[in-house]
Amino acid sequence: GVGAEITGIDLKNLTDAEFDAIRQAYAVHGVIFFRDQDLTEDDHIAFAERWAPINVNRFFAAHPDYPEIALVAKEPDQKDNIGGGWHTDHSYDAEPAMGSVLVARVLPDSGGDTRFASMYSAYETLDDETKAEIDGLRAVHSSVSATYATAVAANSVSQGKAVQAEQVLHPVVRTHPETGRRALFVNPAF
Repeated sequence: GVGAEITGIDLKNLTDAEFDAIRQAYAVHGVIFFRDQDLTEDDHIAFAERWAPINVNRFFAAHPDYPEIALVAKEPDQKDNIGGGWHTDHSYDAEPAMGSVLVARVLPDSGGDTRFASMYSAYETLDDETKAEIDGLRAVHSSVSATYATAVAANSVSQGKAVQAEQVLHPVVRTHPETGRRALFVNPAF
């Protein structure tokens, strides 16, 4: 499985010990959910900065008052799914972001789900022969993905920005620096 839900905590007023526990839970579970938070944009940025320097997704329009926040927005008439294929955010960067901090502001009555998969489990369930075959291999990650580019263009999320395409090589199997767990680092979108 993937993910954990943490309750009974206010993300705006975390102690260092609470943040350390959240960081450990993230390392173990890969995705952390917090419900019923009332975060302003400043709170969102402050929480993200506790994790690592912010790496803004350049394919999406920036918030007009908070350039550290990329807006992932759709209008009711936009039917194409943005990022709907399985992907890892920023895998096309030479140094991928350690994660994404998402805050849902406006949600539809139904649909709009974001789903997650454990690439730890994907790797761990491979047979030993396949693990040996892929160990040491590298894969091309590119921001020129046809699937992603089509979704971005269809939803005008880049708002006409010219975005430079990048292409990098990453190991097919990565080892988490804190847990030592190995995970597949491949995705069809990039």
